[in-house]
This record gives sequence, structure tokens and C-alpha cells, in this order.
Amino acid sequence: MAQSANHLIQQTLATLGEVILGKEEQLKLSLACLLAKGHLLIEDLPGMGKTTLSHALGKVLGLSYNRVQFTSDILPADILGVSVYEKEQFVFHPGPVFSQLVLADEINRATPKAQSALLEAMEERQVTIEGQTRPLPKPFFVIATQNPVSQSGTFPLPESQLDRFLMRISLGYPDPQAEMELLNGQDRRAMADQLQQVMSNDQLLTLQQQVSQVHASSSLLEYVQRILQFTRYEAGYSYGLSPRGALALLQAAKAWALVDGREHVIPEDVQAVLPAVVDHRLADAAQQSAHGVSKQILSKVAVLA
Repeated sequence: MAQSANHLIQQTLATLGEVILGKEEQLKLSLACLLAKGHLLIEDLPGMGKTTLSHALGKVLGLSYNRVQFTSDILPADILGVSVYEKEQFVFHPGPVFSQLVLADEINRATPKAQSALLEAMEERQVTIEGQTRPLPKPFFVIATQNPVSQSGTFPLPESQLDRFLMRISLGYPDPQAEMELLNGQDRRAMADQLQQVMSNDQLLTLQQQVSQVHASSSLLEYVQRILQFTRYEAGYSYGLSPRGALALLQAAKAWALVDGREHVIPEDVQAVLPAVVDHRLADAAQQSAHGVSKQILSKVAVLA
């Protein structure tokens, strides 16, 4: 990988770290998710910095940004857009989904019908409205936040929609040192507003292309396949990782390797992204929560055959 690309990635992470304190791993995962052309689900309690993270990412990467507050009465047209009759013709007014970075805030407070409005956009990078297909901008990155399902007024995301998210992460409480800095410092949202753009659109698209060029050896692919076999046949889950889940794991590992400055994937890359990629896909199948699935996989599946 070119030195300039590695410098660009490190500069981006350092700039984000000025606003999101003490969350280096989550910042790396968020950036890797974007470079892998995936979408990110952040599950956490209110007030943990989910919105601030998405806003800071948009500023640092110079992406057009829109936030959609999901509520129980939101309609698909509020997300996708609508045609309005003006001057003897219908004129399409694009919705907030026509942005490079879309924050779907508290997505599990909306009804399944409204949640599904994002499905085609996330998978196909296009939306079909009134019979016409409209492409979305490049890059197109959805960050959805959701409150824990134990909170009242939530509609759990179905497995088909969870699978559209490459990664799910939690920010969690800050450590005492970071929290003290937070209490002593200025408002983080205001700081995010003042962030300077670090990476151009072309540079970001180039890095996304580089992810697919990161090399994965046959022994590395065999390790990934052992993980798949374990989830499908050995772990006792009601279902295992799908082929799409398998490709997601490999793509995320390649992106993590790129963020780490390498042109090849090592087993540690797979292990680093495994909780974020696998847990939300298999938690129901394993009837486990948090990081139980990935912990079991890491302890049971050998790196070498």
C-alpha cells in the first residue's frame, strides 16, 4: 500500500480521536466498515456519542450528510422522497437517503414498513420510486443507531435487515481518563462541527477499491471456512453464517488489514472484526447476546488446521 494512503487513514483516525475519546477500536471498525463498502449499526444507550461519531465521520471525509430521526409514524416517503405535482407536471423531491452518509437515528423505533424502505438502498445503492430507478451517490454509507431492544417502544430489526449491516458495534461508557477530559473540555458536537476535511471523495473511493486488492492466502481462506463450518454444523446454532455473511467477514478483514497498513490479511484481522461482523447475525441462532457467539468461535476454531 502506498505510504500516502496509510498516512491518510492514520490522519483520519487521529482527527476523529480528537472528538471521540478513548474509542480507538470503534473508530477503526467504523472506518474499516466504510472502506469495505458496508453499512454500520451502532447499538447503545442514548447519550453515548453515536450521533457525534457519525457527524464527525461526515466532516472528516467531506461527505454530504443527512440525519433521519426514525419514529413510529415515519413513512417510507419521508426517507426516499416523493413526487409533487407542480406546474402541470410531477417533480421528484429527493428524500434524505440521497446523501453520501445517512444517519438512521433510532432505526428500531420505526415500524418494519419504514425500516424496510432502507433495504434496497443499502443493498443495491439505488432506490426505485414510482417505477423509476434512481442511483444513490458514491460513496453511500448508512450508519443506523438503535437503542437496546429492552427499551420500550422499539421494533426489533428482522434478521434479513440485520444482515444488511456489515458490522454492529457499541461505543460503551468512556474510561475514567477519557470521561474526565470530556467533562473538562468543550462540547463534542461543537468540536465535530469544526473538524477539517482530511480526505477527498476521490481518495476515499480509491481506498475502497484498494480493499478488494488486499491479498488473502489460501490458508487464511481455509481459516475463514473453518469458522463457517463451525457455525453451521458444530456449534449447535439453529442456523450458521450465510455465504453473504462469509463474504462480509472476509471483506471486513481485508478492510481492517488496510487500515492497519498491510496489503495482506492475517488471522488477527479476521479475529479483530469477528465480533462486529458475526454477533448480530448469529445471536438469535445461538440464543446468546452481546459477544457470546464470537467468543465461542475464537475459543473453538483453530487458526491452523
